[in-house]
Amino acid sequence: MLTNNPEAYVLQRADNFEIPSHIFDSQEFYKSDSVVQLLKNLQIDLIVLAGFLWLIPENLLKAFPNHIINIHPALLPKYGGKGMYGDRVHKKIIEDGEEESGITIHFVNEHFDEGEIIHQSRFRIEKEDDLEMIKFKGQQLEHLHYPKVIEGLLKKM
Repeated sequence: MLTNNPEAYVLQRADNFEIPSHIFDSQEFYKSDSVVQLLKNLQIDLIVLAGFLWLIPENLLKAFPNHIINIHPALLPKYGGKGMYGDRVHKKIIEDGEEESGITIHFVNEHFDEGEIIHQSRFRIEKEDDLEMIKFKGQQLEHLHYPKVIEGLLKKM
């Protein structure tokens, strides 16, 4: 398990299950090949992003083409791109008066949220839904579909 956030809760989870972890900084990620080499040494099949907000560097994309996926808390392409993450996405959806939202699982490329879409799921936004309810509905879809998509991709590899 790799992360750029030394405070990430996933580190505790990894430790609880005795899963090795590695914390990297922007210098290591963008200015060296050490993350790519680490992943190659681990012989990984799929890179699964969750809450990762950095653009993926070219060396990593070339080393693992169509083997890096991400989940986005809205329907792409409309609510994607640089700066569109977390509550920002949901607030924009509310501001725009959308009647539905959802999640998008996609391959990662050199641009934010522009990789090939693998899966989308939608939910209806009711008039009484606030930010927390919209987040909750999206998280329910994330928890339901991300593991299934990951499993399906791994079976194809």
